[in-house]
This record gives sequence, structure tokens and C-alpha cells, in this order.
Amino acid sequence: MPLLNVVTNPCTVRPSFCGLLLLWAAGLTCSVANAANVYQYTQKNGVVAFSDRAPLNQPYKLLKFDCYACRPDSNLDWQKTRLITDKFSQSIEVAANTHQLDPALIRAVIHAESGFQPRAVSKQGARGLMQLMPATARELGVQNSFDSHSNILAGSAYLAKLLQNFNGDIRLASAAYNAGPSAVAKYAGIPPYAETKAYVKRVEILFKRYQQLARQQARAG
Repeated sequence: MPLLNVVTNPCTVRPSFCGLLLLWAAGLTCSVANAANVYQYTQKNGVVAFSDRAPLNQPYKLLKFDCYACRPDSNLDWQKTRLITDKFSQSIEVAANTHQLDPALIRAVIHAESGFQPRAVSKQGARGLMQLMPATARELGVQNSFDSHSNILAGSAYLAKLLQNFNGDIRLASAAYNAGPSAVAKYAGIPPYAETKAYVKRVEILFKRYQQLARQQARAG
């Protein structure tokens, strides 16, 4: 079994394997416990390391990921957070044309779900840019949820289906994307979950901002 190392910022701890498990279970692994993400990667000397920051220039696995726009207590200013338009543009355009969606909405959902991290894995097991659950991915014929193009096409197909089910209501469709269509049907609207209400609001903000940016870019030529 390879050695284990926990690398955090600003502190570094080197517990034994059993100690690591106990600390992690107790939520006491320094800044890792409070980080939004935990990154696992293998160092050149064969040591498996864990960090609260993505390592540079080497493969890693994202072990813990909270939906980027789901935390009700997030202090991020969603009206000002940087928009991302230089990633996965071709796949987004293909998905938008295939499923008759506004590219700005696809970008908003990707931004809200994963922050444009193609290797994101949620604590519930959702994967990739649009955070597809394994069962959903199978239903949509996705073999590899970490393949960005496949993930965007499948996530967009699911989003388009939700929009159809909820008569084009983006707020209800985004609520269903987060909490499931059965929860939206149960409450005949946006479910009273703090996470879902925050998610819907932030998707709406991001959607409008991506739309506005697209119009500005079109005018600029």
C-alpha cells in the first residue's frame, strides 16, 4: 500500500493511515476539513497526497465537492463573480443547437454545478461538468461522465427535458435539476429547501449575466 500524506494550506499534517481515517471521520484534518474540495494526487515519490488546492501540472482526483452554487451561506457575489466563456465553447454550442437551448443557460448550469471543473465529483456521486448522477448518465447513454463533451450533451438533454416538463419555466427546471422533478411536483413549485432556493436564484443570475455578455460580444463582433 502506498504511503499517505495530507497537504493543506496553510498547515501540513502527516498522520498515520489509521490516524488519518480517524481525523477525517472526526472532521479535524486542519484546513482540509473546512475546504470546499479535497484533491487526491500521487507525488513523484509515490506518496498519495491530499490537499485543499488542485495540484499544478499533474493528474488529480476531486474527492469532496459541494455544488458550486448550492451553499446557502456562500458569501460569493454572484452578480460579480467571473464568468467563464473560454472553456468548452464548441460542446456548449453543439448541445445548444441539438436541444434547442440558450447557450447562456447551459453555461449557467455548468457554472452553478461544477464551476467548470470537468473532474468534479459530489458527495452524492454526481460527476463532471453538469454533475450527472450515475443512474441519469446511464439513462442518457453516457459511458464516461468525465468526458466533457458527453457530459455537456447529456446534461443539456436532461435540462431540455425538464424545461419541456415545466412548460419552459427556467426557475422550475433549475429547481428540478437540483432537487429532482418529483420534489418540484410535490410542492407544486420550488421546494422549500435552502439549498435549492439558493441554487435557483444563482442559476437565474448567472443565466442573465451570460446572456448579457453574449449580447455584448455579438455587438463587438
